[in-house]
Amino acid sequence: MTARHPLWRVLALFAALSMVAAACGDDDEETASTDTTESETSESESEESTESESESESEGGGGATGEASLAGMRGSLPLLDLPSDFLERMDEIDPDLGGTYNYGAESYDAVMVITLAAITAKTDGLEYANEINEVTRNGEKCTEFAACRALAEAGTDLDYDGVSGPMEFSGNGEPTEASIAIQTFGEDNRIDTSLDEFILASAPPESDVPQVPATGTRAGDGILKIGTLLPETGSLAFLGPPEIAGVQLAINEVNENGGFNGQDVQLSTGDSGDTSTDIANQTVDRLLGENVDAIIGAASSGVSLTVIDKITSAGVVQFSPANTSPTFSDYDDKGLYFRNAPSDILQGNVLGEVIAEDGNATVGLIVLDDPYGGPLADQLTESLEGSGSEVVVRVTYDPQATSFDAEVGQLAAEDADAYVVIGFNESSRILTTMIEQGIGPQDKMVYGVDGNMGNALGEDFEAGE
Repeated sequence: MTARHPLWRVLALFAALSMVAAACGDDDEETASTDTTESETSESESEESTESESESESEGGGGATGEASLAGMRGSLPLLDLPSDFLERMDEIDPDLGGTYNYGAESYDAVMVITLAAITAKTDGLEYANEINEVTRNGEKCTEFAACRALAEAGTDLDYDGVSGPMEFSGNGEPTEASIAIQTFGEDNRIDTSLDEFILASAPPESDVPQVPATGTRAGDGILKIGTLLPETGSLAFLGPPEIAGVQLAINEVNENGGFNGQDVQLSTGDSGDTSTDIANQTVDRLLGENVDAIIGAASSGVSLTVIDKITSAGVVQFSPANTSPTFSDYDDKGLYFRNAPSDILQGNVLGEVIAEDGNATVGLIVLDDPYGGPLADQLTESLEGSGSEVVVRVTYDPQATSFDAEVGQLAAEDADAYVVIGFNESSRILTTMIEQGIGPQDKMVYGVDGNMGNALGEDFEAGE
């Protein structure tokens, strides 16, 4: 697809490249497939022909899930065209990743940035937080830990460009540049990585705000200890493995190259659960009791909002590899919250332009009712309308609902050109209902977002032959 992308967010459109042969990806990171097309649905014209109806359903379109039921569904997520050697090293850490790398690079870079900031500041105490933004910009470029470490120890200002991108943190601790991938599901209900498109987007100049200084008195003990708050269970559990692998890969590399202060960087892992549980608070209490210097996570913006005050009030850095809610851009975080996943302002703008350029004049949204879903839907709506499309229906939903029949019925009643599902792993149930009501990917253009794009979604549907 040749995209115009007229807004300030987009700097360049990269050529479609193959990320890895046979991906099995997921959210929060994954890959895409062919352009969405409207497929003919062979429904029986006679109510008496049960056999014909059954055959029609087995083909996966117009009311049935199965082979190719997701084929053509497209979606967006923060993702760079990751180098093959990095993917191979991720697979060595966790051989069961199966091609799912979402937010693995961001998790890896979170460890690198934290460690380089501590080396620059010569302390694992609260003061190192003031160096986190600085090691991502305005210095001598470096891309590998050993080289960056040498610069830091020599007192040279460094600019770490990581596997996940240049980052270029603003003073509020978030990236001002990011790569947004457009991915597509293939006939086997899996992401077709050969069709990935990468769009480099940039925040407006006014988003580059002054440094927010860290406040507090937490002292260091000379041992850099990092904890994780990543989804081992819950609605984003599919994001856990690549994020956990990314952290472990970085820890290994850092310690193979001298660690911090002559000692290995220590790692303590923990589950974040989701917003329906209190697992995140329990994990944070344990990690703070272990005197960690930084907590990497959570993946969910909603989960992070339940623990951010507890973490930052303790004088500990919170660094999320996957939070995208705009809420964090001006949150009162004492200068201790950081993220290298871009704000949904960037993702929403790019996805809106893509949907409009695909020829969709009218769009329906079904949106998870939480701090992630609402702001992303708002930004997507603004982008769609600025690109000449109209949002004709927006339905919010409770992810704990037992049925989505009513919500999907509201979407179907508007007969939009395209539909966008903004949610997490419950998206598979929503899509099943959309297929049953005749507005699935074989009947309409359907789009996803970073919370649901990936092979974990496809695994809920029968893979094509």
